[in-house]
Order: sequence, then structure tokens, then C-alpha cells
Amino acid sequence: MPHPKPIGIFGGTFDPIHLSHLRLAEELGDALGCAEVRFIPTGTPPHRDAPRASAAARRAMVALAIADNPRFVLDERELTRVGPCYMFDTLTSLRAEVGAHTPLVLFLGGDAFLGLTAWHRWAELFDLAHVAIGHRPGFGPAAWGDTLPEALHQCLENRATAGLSDIQSAPAGRIYLCAMTQMDIAARRIRSACQRGTSVRYLVPIAVAAYLEHHPLYQN
Repeated sequence: MPHPKPIGIFGGTFDPIHLSHLRLAEELGDALGCAEVRFIPTGTPPHRDAPRASAAARRAMVALAIADNPRFVLDERELTRVGPCYMFDTLTSLRAEVGAHTPLVLFLGGDAFLGLTAWHRWAELFDLAHVAIGHRPGFGPAAWGDTLPEALHQCLENRATAGLSDIQSAPAGRIYLCAMTQMDIAARRIRSACQRGTSVRYLVPIAVAAYLEHHPLYQN
């Protein structure tokens, strides 16, 4: 019996969602042969300031951004959660839904992975999912050096794999690294451009740019 295809999990504030987010999801989804990639806008993030845009606005922008990609799915579970949203809880609920055998893969950028030890019950995430890290070409683990906490260094040594079969044949537990197309786009720059009234075209999908034009989310 063939193994179920992996499901990609991509969480974030998406404040707003932009083309770099979408490209990371597309490239990791392709590399891992994901059946779907779930975009999960966070509700109340425990490790950063509250999003500038409301949950409803961020949900609307994600829905617009992914509407033309049949593999991308909007998952609203964190937007309706009361209290801080921890990825451990989100993955626990997803694992209960998809069963014990379907591979779940948490998508992270390289910078997010470097801060993983600050996450709630971070080491237990690997009991629930694999982790796929999209990093800058030429700036993978060998270049992280002293910026990589010892606990993550050991985690990489024990869990890293270049074998796609290791991801597809097990539900959780491995780390997959992938050099990504680099797009120097940051949500804070988009918010700043909106505040100044300058164009965000080619930084966000056309539908999101139109939404921001008609909804002044980031003006003072």
C-alpha cells in the first residue's frame, strides 16, 4: 500500500502575505511532493507583537493570495483559537485529523529555524511532524556557525536528511533542507509602503494589492 503524500504546514502572521511566502510554499511543496500546503494564519502569536491587521483581514488576504493554486489550502484553526497560538497545539490537532501515518511537514524559513528553541515544546514538534527549512543558497547549516544553538546543532545532526523517501515514508521526525529562490521581501516593508502611500505591486499578489488599496489596514 503506497504511503500518503505529505501535507505541508505553513504558519505565520501573514501581515500581509507576500510573494516570498508563496514562493517558499511552492518550492517546498514541489520538492517534497506535497498533496497540499495548508496556510495557517496565526491568531495570537506568543513570541511577537500582535499583528497590525485584524484576523478577518489577514484571513481575507491569504484567501485571495492562494485562490489560484489548487494545492494551497486556507486553514483557519488558529484564528478561532482563544489565547496564545502554539504550533505544538496546531500540529497536535492536525495529527488527530489526518491520522498516525500521513507525513506532516512544517515549513520554516532559515531565520525561523534559528529561533526554534524559543518555541513552546519545540523538541516535541518532531514527534508530530517533519520540518522543512527553506534557506538562502549558500547559507545553509554550514554557514550558520555560532548563530545555531547547540540544541539545534545536535537536532540537525540527528535528524537531517537529503532523502525524499525519508520524508514520504514516515509521519514525522526528520529535517529536510532546501535552498530557495531568494526574494528580499518583508511584511514590515510592505506595511511601511502602505503607510507612505507608495505602491506594493510586485511585492504581493495582484489581488492582495487591490485589497490593500481598498482597505487602509496599515495607515496610522
